[in-house]
Order: sequence, then C-alpha cells, then structure tokens
Amino acid sequence: MGPWRVRYATFLFPMATIGIKSFRGAYQVYCSRGALGRAKSVLARLPEASGAFVISSPNVWRYWGRTVSKKVGGLRSNNILLFDDTERAKNLETVELLCRTLTDAGADRRSVIVAVGGGVVGDVAGFTAASYLRGVRLVQIPTTLVAQVDSSVGGKTGVNLPEGKNLVGAFYAPDAVIADMETLGTLPHREYRSGLYEVIKYGAIADAGLFTFLERNMLALLRRDPGALEFVIHRCIRIKAHIVERDERESGLRGILNYGHTFGHALETATGYRRFLHGEAIAWGMHMATVLGAATSRIGEPQAARIIRLVASVGPLPSVGKIPAAQLRQLMAGDKKTRSGEVRWVLLRQIGKAQHGVVLPWKLILRTISELPEIAARARS
Repeated sequence: MGPWRVRYATFLFPMATIGIKSFRGAYQVYCSRGALGRAKSVLARLPEASGAFVISSPNVWRYWGRTVSKKVGGLRSNNILLFDDTERAKNLETVELLCRTLTDAGADRRSVIVAVGGGVVGDVAGFTAASYLRGVRLVQIPTTLVAQVDSSVGGKTGVNLPEGKNLVGAFYAPDAVIADMETLGTLPHREYRSGLYEVIKYGAIADAGLFTFLERNMLALLRRDPGALEFVIHRCIRIKAHIVERDERESGLRGILNYGHTFGHALETATGYRRFLHGEAIAWGMHMATVLGAATSRIGEPQAARIIRLVASVGPLPSVGKIPAAQLRQLMAGDKKTRSGEVRWVLLRQIGKAQHGVVLPWKLILRTISELPEIAARARS
C-alpha cells in the first residue's frame, strides 16, 4: 500500500492553506483541524469591512454558535440570521427573507456574510451575498463533509425551483473558506456517510490514486479516522481547485464535477427532497452513470464493478422506489446541463478520467433505471 497508508496521511498533507484563483480575485481555503481559530484574522484581512453577518441554521448554531461567535468576535444578536437548512427551504423566498433581514439589520456594501453550515446554507448564503446590494463579501465556514470537500469551494451558489434543483443562482466565489474538520464531530452518521459519496466522486472522475485509497481505507473513513479524513478532504479540495481554476463558469472541464448529478438531482426533485440526502441521491446517480458507461463500452466491466462496490461499501441507500419514468425524463430534460433538449451525461472512460457532454438514447436510460435496484443489491451482498 506504500504512501497511501492512513498513518502517512497527515505527514503528507499537513495543515493546508490552498489558494484558488477566481474572477473575483484569489482566495484561500484554510483546511485543517482547528481552522476556526483563524476566523477573526481572516475577517480582519478583508479591506474596510464594516461588520459580519452570520447566516446559519438553528441546528448548526445550537452546536457551533458559541464557538463561531467567539472566534469571529463582535457579533450581536441581530447579526445572526438563522433559517431552516433543508432542501425544501432552498428557494427564492428564503433569499428574499434573508435580504430583507439584512436590510433591517443595517448591512451595507462593506458587510461580510459568513455562511456557517452545510451545502444548503452555503448555497443560499452565497446567492444572498451575490444578490444583496449587487454583491457583498462572503466567507464560507462549511460544517458538513459534503460542504467541505465540494460545495463551499468553487463559487457556485443557487436555489431550487419546483421544476428542478439549482436552477437559479450565480457564480460568486467566496473571499475565504474555513474548513475545520473538528466541526464534523457533531455530524450525524447518515449525513457523514452522505458526504463520503462526494469523496468517491472525486476519485472516480479525477484521481485513480485517491480511488484506490478509498477502496483500502473505507472502514477507517467510516470510523472518522483523523488521518484518513484529513487526507481525503485535502485531496478533494485540491482536485476541485485545479478544475475550477481552469473552468470557473462551467463551460467545459468543470462539467465532470456533475458525475452522478444528472440522475441524482432528478431523484431529489421527484421525491420532494424527503427521501434522499444529497450524497445518497448522487450515489444512485453514480450507479446509473457507471452502468451506462459499461453499456456503451466507455469503461470496462472490471472497473465498473469496482465503482459500484466502492459506492456500496459506504452503506445502504434509501430505495429508489417507483418513480414514473416520464417524470424522471422530464426532470432530467429540465436539468441545467441540458442543451437543446438533450440530456448531457458525465461518464467515465476509466477510473480517474471522465467524459462530459455525452448524449444517450432514452431506451438505454430507461432500461438502466429498471436494473439499478438489482445491481445495487448484488454489490451489497
């Protein structure tokens, strides 16, 4: 196993500050245990900042409010805005409410919005920051695994419409990201496992070595082994930084980050965001994309089997259930990656190399959907 041993993870990837270039300017991702301790100094380095306004959820704030308030400093009660962080509240009504609350609290163009929470909080707070007064400063403090490895980095913000997920939003890079792995300690295990599916995504699309590490160390990650966890978080952030610096507005390469998301987003929307956590829906989406890749001879069956086994090793998934095929087709056709009515898929050529923009016949997609439950069951047995 050589350099991929868990015990070497912290040695190879020490406390990290990862720089990312953006059209809004370069920013830093502070990624380590105890990174929250940098919050006050990070905010102090923002030029002429007039004050911080925290956007979070009641549940996150119950666990981390006191610590964040102490580390950020200078927060008053009317500077703390809390909203329900479920996908059902990720909508334009919530953004309007937050903007009006910011106005009442006296937020101006030099204010800093500090997003504290998971992917929903980060997406909503990010879009609020991009929209309020045509743009104010933004600092992301992600507290879930999926937010730390994925959604807090790269500047994609947005909210859902009844017709689909993330259909309204903006590319708006943060001024800084503070990813403290200690915040994952209060994460429920199902939420934590949900984040591991996004970690698998990064290995599948861009890093065969990371994929191998995950195969060999999934049990350690499920136990939240500190060395293994820190290794994969650093690795995923570096992969995403590499991709978004080359294609910030998703005109090409960045499309590979949507691996598993075409079908996954349709599942979330079809079930009203009640059956699946985001990562769980993406896990089904990766199953789908893997089978499609094998069926079209893009990826060999041995590698396809490795992907399906690794996804299954994280744990059981909620059942896909009986969702009308016509509904799924309509939702996938309404996905933001669709062009001229054609659904564009991300498929693998091999582990670590992805192809985006693939158009496939509906008959193949329909047959694959029907086969998914049996394929996943075999992988778990």
